[in-house]
Amino acid sequence: MRAIVVDRWMEPSELEVRDVPEPELVPGGLDVEIRAAGCNFFDILMVQGRYQMKPPFPFTPGAEIAGVVRRVGAGVSDFAEGDRVLSSAGLGGFAERCIVGAGSTYKLPREMSFEEGCALPIIYPTSYAGLVDRGQLQKGETLLVHAAAGGVGIAAVQIGRAMGARVIATAGGAEKLEVARREGAHEAIDYREEDFVARVMELTDGRGADVIYDSVGGDITDRSLKCIAWNGRLVIIGFAGGDIPSIKANRILLKNIAVTGLHWGAHAQKAPERIPEVFGALFDLYAAGDIRPVIFERYPLEKLPEALEALGSRRTYGKVVITP
Repeated sequence: MRAIVVDRWMEPSELEVRDVPEPELVPGGLDVEIRAAGCNFFDILMVQGRYQMKPPFPFTPGAEIAGVVRRVGAGVSDFAEGDRVLSSAGLGGFAERCIVGAGSTYKLPREMSFEEGCALPIIYPTSYAGLVDRGQLQKGETLLVHAAAGGVGIAAVQIGRAMGARVIATAGGAEKLEVARREGAHEAIDYREEDFVARVMELTDGRGADVIYDSVGGDITDRSLKCIAWNGRLVIIGFAGGDIPSIKANRILLKNIAVTGLHWGAHAQKAPERIPEVFGALFDLYAAGDIRPVIFERYPLEKLPEALEALGSRRTYGKVVITP
């Protein structure tokens, strides 16, 4: 079996495909032939040893997959050989096959492609739970989405639009602004060319955004507090910009705002009952045509270094996909 193997901390450019033994099926698991695997920014950090989770060597990265079940482990009754599935693999996705837990796996909707399926398990639950559970977004409110042409950004734009919010997007460059508009943003701001704080205040008649969805961190977080509405909610889901900000508590007090975070991966331990509820809601939104993962480009397994380089350099939009 072919797989990407990390046996030391390295740069993504050093990743190589190796021949490895076939995965060993375990009780409660599924052996899935991978048809598509999603790339995430944290994959870059993980192979560099800079991510919060540091797996023991050797390991195969790749957390989101879609494929076909080839073997079913003992104790599994909800899946059968030949089922088309998507799964939060955790690790092992950048390979031809991997073992996933049945509890973190869902059958693909009939109309959903493997590429769309591998783009859903992390970014869409993150955006849905971030906006619904943490941001308490309501119909008619204004939602500001940063990095709106990225994976979680597009998901947030689509979900916010489906919830009846007025969506303002920030992105860099004309192409990404057009992507954000196409996916549902009512207004789009090029943060490279204009001050998004002033523009948001102008678009909201001085009120500010009710909910701000922040995957960037750093200075973006600090400036977001200048254009958040009274009783607004700042939802922090990551720090793609590389800097973890410090928030001055007086700003929280003066505008009566809430600063909250969403770590979707922790739900498996802390709130497992919420996971199937969120996926059920997402499948309903997909069936209604309200959400649809956007695929930027497909790369073969051998081109994973190029895929991660494109992702890390911010040249991409939507989801970068590996097709083993």
